Amino acid sequence: MLDTFLYAANGILPLILLIGLGYMLRQTGMFDDGFFKKANKLVFRVCLPTLLFYNIYNIEDLGSLRMDVVGYALALILLFFVLGLVTVRYFIPDPRQKGVILQCVFRSNYAIIGIPLAEALGGTEAVATASLLSAFSIPLYNVLAVISLSIYMHGNEKTDWKDVGRKIVRNPLIIGVLCGVAALAVRSFIPVKEDGTPLFTMKNQLPFVYSAIQSLSRIASPLALLVLGGQFRFQAVRGMKKQIIIGTGWRLVLAPFLGLAPALFLSKCTTLLSFGVMEFPALIALFATPVAVSSAIMAGEMDNDEVLAGQLVVWSSLFSMLTMFVIIVIVKSVLS
Repeated sequence: MLDTFLYAANGILPLILLIGLGYMLRQTGMFDDGFFKKANKLVFRVCLPTLLFYNIYNIEDLGSLRMDVVGYALALILLFFVLGLVTVRYFIPDPRQKGVILQCVFRSNYAIIGIPLAEALGGTEAVATASLLSAFSIPLYNVLAVISLSIYMHGNEKTDWKDVGRKIVRNPLIIGVLCGVAALAVRSFIPVKEDGTPLFTMKNQLPFVYSAIQSLSRIASPLALLVLGGQFRFQAVRGMKKQIIIGTGWRLVLAPFLGLAPALFLSKCTTLLSFGVMEFPALIALFATPVAVSSAIMAGEMDNDEVLAGQLVVWSSLFSMLTMFVIIVIVKSVLS
């Protein structure tokens, strides 16, 4: 049990420390709000799209992915989106906060801490499943995020779906994902050598380009967390307690329960699913991790309530150390 808690803590504490550092840098006056706003744009428009491209480009073999895992995961993400729509309609009156809460309901921090967590829980076989699943979940997350942050911006007016479509196509994160998918598609047509390696890869034939992309991807998460900390305001909690409770409750309690309980039941008590020690670490990473850091960055760029979005990232990250520990213990006990 101590090892389980350390897995969860080691996945979350680096995020908290970087958020705290960003907060201290602003409090000490080393950087002002103007710097953090510009850094926010850099993260959203350059660093995070590069990170998404890099992660997808480095997926080795999509053909080995079990489609029942993909189908289950994507169906649950869409279900959370629908349930989130119902939640914000009846419990969140402010249109600028509706999309932020909706995003928190379905969008986990899968890209940054989910895959390392899956590796810690299940080793290399589990992380292979988690990495391949990211090729499907991350694009869906980002498309739904753009929809979430767009449909409520005009209050009670009818949603302009053409405008939403344009925002999806122009969104830097989605562009990064699509470029990664396109690179995978092109790579599948490249002839291979006798040992099975492609005749041309960016890493081997264009190492200077690959190195630059790798460097940008490595600074994406740390810089996003520093920016989040620099824009964090403790005094904002007072006016947002209800929204924070709803968002973190959904992300850390309801989403993991609805995502994992049916999978455990169907795998242990029926023959409909056969998920085991290779699949559940990826599902825990997908459903039980806190809300994505990029959700706060995106909310600010799309004129939603970025203060609330930042609060949800911080508080869901803090409390997830406890909830993930409990979830991992329960799943391990059921599977053993």
